[in-house]
Amino acid sequence: MKLLLLRSVWSGPSDLDALIEQTVADGFDGIEGPIPTDEAQQRKLRQCLNDRHLHFIAEATTGTDPNREGDWWIPRSDCTLADHLNDLKWTVDRATAMGALFVSTMCGYDAWSWQQNVDFFGQALELERTSGITISFETHRSRSLFNPWITRDLLTQFPEMKLTCDFSHWCVVCERLVDSEWSILEQCAQRAMHIHCRVGYAQHAQVTDPRAPEYTDALVAHERWWDLIWQAQAQCGMTQITMNPEFLWDGYMQTLPFTKMPVGDVWQITCWMAERQRQRFEQCCIHNL
Repeated sequence: MKLLLLRSVWSGPSDLDALIEQTVADGFDGIEGPIPTDEAQQRKLRQCLNDRHLHFIAEATTGTDPNREGDWWIPRSDCTLADHLNDLKWTVDRATAMGALFVSTMCGYDAWSWQQNVDFFGQALELERTSGITISFETHRSRSLFNPWITRDLLTQFPEMKLTCDFSHWCVVCERLVDSEWSILEQCAQRAMHIHCRVGYAQHAQVTDPRAPEYTDALVAHERWWDLIWQAQAQCGMTQITMNPEFLWDGYMQTLPFTKMPVGDVWQITCWMAERQRQRFEQCCIHNL
């Protein structure tokens, strides 16, 4: 198996050329982020990726208003199921032209009923089937897969459903490290397409700094869960797997009161986490996972 480490566009400069240079300079294999809405920007992104031999995962965020101030990524309560599906389809329709490995999506809404979830994921999986583009559904707060139990039930309902596993969100929702839900973690590992390797804990989806000794238990727990995924991916014959150390600034990185000064360096932490997981993966391969 080969591990590809991609970085999030949200952790870097807004200028595309600067983002690409930083990505290459720090040894990442590609980027994960939304497809630009402007066609000229789409062409520029595709050209930059091709020129630097970088991989791309297309990110789809459904049921939102990107022009809204503040937490634009939170789903709007007035968005319909059809709105969410249309947002997902917009990205799916452009993913091949952008050379995306697959589409990873923050989708659905935590307030939906069971039937709404069944209707949405049923149609989303039909979109995957007809488009030929793999869709990986992210475990994320405020979304349909916001906790282990609804995720378990939807995975049971839809055997073909694949996951982008970001367990840091579940630590906050459940207010604990989720080893307590080991059977669900095993089920998720069997469906895992992609990992967001951010470290969360009971009170936040992102530790201040995973290198700090006070967060050792959280770091080791997450790595235990990621190892479970790697083992499952190896057993099912995947030859190329992806991981994104998605440490972020806005709201994720804690700040000092009154100053808004971040208490850690997101990019430094991102690079440290990427190198740590690359080394761990190589060791796992030596021991045949």
